[in-house]
Amino acid sequence: MSTHSSLRETVLSWLEHARTLPPTPQAITDVALATLPQWDTLEDAVAATAPRDEHPDLYGKVDGDWIPSFSALLGESGLGEATRLLAQGADVPLAEVADSFVAFCTGPAPVPERWLLLNADLPRGTRIQLGQYTLQTFTLDELHQAVSMPVLHGLQPQSLDLDLITGAPFLHVPEPGRKVTRRPTWFDFTGPRAEAQHWQALLPLILWDSELLRVDSTFTVARGRRFDLNPKDVPTTIKIYEDPHGREQNFEVRDTGDFYVPATNLEALTAFCTAISSKIDAVMAGAFHQRRILNRRARRLERAARHLLAAYQRTYTDDTVWEVEADELHLDYVIALEALLISPHDERAGIAHNIRSRASALFLTPERRKTVGDIVQRAYAARSTYVHGDVIKNQTEREKLTELRTLRLLTRQIILRWLVLTPSDTDDLAPLLDDAAQCTSCRDRIDQPLRDFFTTTPPSSRPADITAT
Repeated sequence: MSTHSSLRETVLSWLEHARTLPPTPQAITDVALATLPQWDTLEDAVAATAPRDEHPDLYGKVDGDWIPSFSALLGESGLGEATRLLAQGADVPLAEVADSFVAFCTGPAPVPERWLLLNADLPRGTRIQLGQYTLQTFTLDELHQAVSMPVLHGLQPQSLDLDLITGAPFLHVPEPGRKVTRRPTWFDFTGPRAEAQHWQALLPLILWDSELLRVDSTFTVARGRRFDLNPKDVPTTIKIYEDPHGREQNFEVRDTGDFYVPATNLEALTAFCTAISSKIDAVMAGAFHQRRILNRRARRLERAARHLLAAYQRTYTDDTVWEVEADELHLDYVIALEALLISPHDERAGIAHNIRSRASALFLTPERRKTVGDIVQRAYAARSTYVHGDVIKNQTEREKLTELRTLRLLTRQIILRWLVLTPSDTDDLAPLLDDAAQCTSCRDRIDQPLRDFFTTTPPSSRPADITAT
């Protein structure tokens, strides 16, 4: 008999014995199960089939000796949950559980991944590569394969409703060094917040469409072992449907927000995100170069992106911003503009003028340049008022929210245009923008690259100044 067959028979024997265990919760915890005499037999079978030198992830050190880890073999594999279900009288397919456990012990350890759930509605089959990241909408079958022991799904009283997140957009990225914990949380203190840590993958999506996009939750996945997204981490809403008899039925569904991409736009979204991701990579490629100017350019983009995403993360809708935070979000947008538009050679006295002039130079029509200049002037004045501890007067709450939305949309456009125009061999776009602002004949160095980009790789809607030219 092969070692695999021997392990399978041992697991089947363990599962048969599970039917005789007391159903009380305290008697069938993983710790309690590991004290049973039958556990030693199962432990020996695992050691014979999956030795530590081939599967170190299955072992732990106890009193100086390496032995099969009960937390891995019972918790991560799903065998402990199968055992509890059998003890409580559930109908569990024993052969499938045994096959799953053998595969768990003999297969390669999965690479931990970071998954970010986005509040968006993307087409089925979305799969876009963004550097190391993948933007993907998972089918129900694909989600089943990500959880431990899929055959148990739906049998546990507290099992995750995979239907709720089927088709939901996730950004996921391999993180080989990340420890897979039982319940990772938003504030797990292992690094920056998700929108800051993963900005390079989030920024292309935010630049694609003006609707608000946020990270709803972030967690670690080791496919086939850990999938600890808690249902409470998925924002939901109630939708009312009418059945064939005219009766209203309420269904709890995932709250997708307003960021919607129809299937007809998937190809364009893919092309846009791929192009922007490449431009981000080109800028960040100099982040660790010995030349100081390249380091500065990479830091500028990262700083602008982080402040933009921080503001997005605290904006549920443009009409529902906390009043105490509205001025802080305003400041985030202005910092993003400053990071990209201020030159290291600027005199402090002319900073406000330079930001306004350079922001305006990024747009193609005189009318739009005038509008942009006015928006930036008001934004910088409000920024100065806020940081000096004063109160912005003569502005209602509705006017403040309208101004905040206007600034948000403008900041998006400026970051996008900065990315389109910034070449890989310079740290500072300011001289080109200054020339364009003062010399009509220099405009084409700004206008033509923008026309080309927005023609070949447009976002969801083409800006009015591009369309008008």
